[in-house]
Amino acid sequence: MTLELLEKLEGKVQNAVDTIALLQMEVEELKEDKKTLSEKTEQLQSENDKLTEEHQQWQSRLSALVGKIEEAEEAM
Repeated sequence: MTLELLEKLEGKVQNAVDTIALLQMEVEELKEDKKTLSEKTEQLQSENDKLTEEHQQWQSRLSALVGKIEEAEEAM
């Protein structure tokens, strides 16, 4: 009877060890995914900043052109 209990306990311990190993591998994968996503986020933020700056420059140029057009219309 004791040998049977020890074998059951050994099986449960082995299952626990296997589960822990799998979970550790999943944690490592998730860490790698997090790193990749963080890098992608930084890249997208940089691109967004660049596009926002370009948009502001275009708005300034358009505002200047509209102002010149309005001045020319008033001069006529």
